[in-house]
Amino acid sequence: MTQVDHTRLFLPGPVEVRREILQAQTAWMIGHRSAEFADLFARLQDKLKRAFFTESRVYISGSSGSGLWEGAVRCGIRDERKVLHLTGGAFSERWAQISAANGKRVDCLSVPWGRAHSAEMVAEALDNKRYDAVCAVHNETSTGVTNPIRAIGEVVNQHEDTLYFVDTVSGFLGTELRVDDWGIDIALTSSQKAFALPPGIAFAAVSDRLLERARSITSRGYYFDFLTLEKSLLKNNTPATPPVALMYAADSQLDTILAEGIEARWARHRALRDATHSWARSRGFGLYAQEGYRSDTVTTIENTLGIDVSALDAFMRREAGFAMDKGYGKIKGATFRLPHMGDVTRAMLDEVLRGIDAFLAR
Repeated sequence: MTQVDHTRLFLPGPVEVRREILQAQTAWMIGHRSAEFADLFARLQDKLKRAFFTESRVYISGSSGSGLWEGAVRCGIRDERKVLHLTGGAFSERWAQISAANGKRVDCLSVPWGRAHSAEMVAEALDNKRYDAVCAVHNETSTGVTNPIRAIGEVVNQHEDTLYFVDTVSGFLGTELRVDDWGIDIALTSSQKAFALPPGIAFAAVSDRLLERARSITSRGYYFDFLTLEKSLLKNNTPATPPVALMYAADSQLDTILAEGIEARWARHRALRDATHSWARSRGFGLYAQEGYRSDTVTTIENTLGIDVSALDAFMRREAGFAMDKGYGKIKGATFRLPHMGDVTRAMLDEVLRGIDAFLAR
């Protein structure tokens, strides 16, 4: 197997980052109030809008995606109204908890882990009660489920006063997402998954409708206040000190992504998913996520063979030089996850699968 100078990450975030992208972070530092920084910001803005398929703006945040969860609900949910969270995995549940921690009135439309939400479920909920927003997770990283975000958006957009918030942390740049066409008011993501960047920077495509709602809310906080971010964005800047090195990395990585082609990148992830599914079934493993809604970026393997996933990780580190996932939350061990996101190639996936085969053959 290929020898490298570090343990490679085969995790559903943070993912392995190409050496060229790591190197991009070593460019000479610039002042974030300089003309050079404004040029960098403007370049990123143009590329990010193309990546999100939006004509609106994309905010850049020196945070994880969790910070933008908080920003979305603080800027988009009025005190006297409720928010509907679509929950069915660790991260969709956590977003609902963050909304409640910020004093918002939360209802949850829950499905069992491993299942997807349907547009019909959401339609029934919205027919029964008025909500300021519906919060959905595009790709639930814990379960490997991709929700039908486009179809849900068609339902939400029939309710004029209801905004549509989407977490696409492990979906963005790995599976189809078209912000404007799908009527999404905020699509938020972070860097360390299919974007294939180091952690520490997050992005949000935000609609005019959400900004208008924010103007009617007084307690928006400060760091994640979208009106504050908008004021700086109009000057190609950020209100607080940004992660300049990570922005250099994002600028370089977006050049590679756009050269590959967004739709071609989606197709590559889908092909890796299909290869992973074929391997899993042929070895006697199950697929945890509901058929028809299985993620293009991460496959949650049902551990029907009862393997010791900690022993698998130790074996793969020692014998193949890969750090492996052991499952997440309440399904840890009963499942484990094989990520095929970011800059993973078929050769890298095959190397991992050969390593797992060697472990199974012991």
